[in-house]
Amino acid sequence: MPTDQPFEREQLDLEAHVRQMVDEIERGEEEDRGTAAEKPAAGERGGQSGGIERAVRQILIEIGEDPEREGLLRTPERMHRMWLELTCGYRVDPDRLINGAVFDVGYSEMVVIKGIPFYSLCEHHMLPFFGTAAVGYLPRGRVIGLSKIPRIVEMYARRLQVQERMTQQIADFLQERLNPYGVGVVIEAEHLCLAMRGVQKGGATMVTSSVLGAFRANKQTRDEFMAHLERAVPRV
Repeated sequence: MPTDQPFEREQLDLEAHVRQMVDEIERGEEEDRGTAAEKPAAGERGGQSGGIERAVRQILIEIGEDPEREGLLRTPERMHRMWLELTCGYRVDPDRLINGAVFDVGYSEMVVIKGIPFYSLCEHHMLPFFGTAAVGYLPRGRVIGLSKIPRIVEMYARRLQVQERMTQQIADFLQERLNPYGVGVVIEAEHLCLAMRGVQKGGATMVTSSVLGAFRANKQTRDEFMAHLERAVPRV
């Protein structure tokens, strides 16, 4: 199909939009966006173009709606864009995300970053869950750039998830890439599948944790990590 066709132009625009989101997770402000053209387009991941739009139209029909009415005419297109945004973590290259930002530093005390906001999708009902993550590690002579940890959280959050697995994935990733003495991850989140359906208990939160190495084997290390999480953030 010629690239001057409207659908083709819209698809290219959509791929560029998602590619930019992936770039932001991988590199933030560290890289000129012009290099994005060298990377595979998001649409190359697979699936037939327009498949999401067709599926959304069918869902609208199944629930008794009219996809041709004014308010819904562009809903399939909007849903296509939204789903690719919310799941762009599948397309993030972990090596590009780290980008060599692991440094040999003679620092052996605990490093903790807490209050990292995230939004994800429960894979069971594809409804959002959201909250904050706290990540700590005990360096073994190597540390990672500060901005990388929130991006690691974002990489795993922007996938279809269960909170337990996401917590473990973040911990395993840092353990593998840094080989620290230990890693701890705690996530607290509210799930809309609990608030909106079933028992409908809005406001309830779920807390999950993953502790590896010294964080698991040494109670004193684990207690230090938990104490950091309880400590109030200083106000500037």
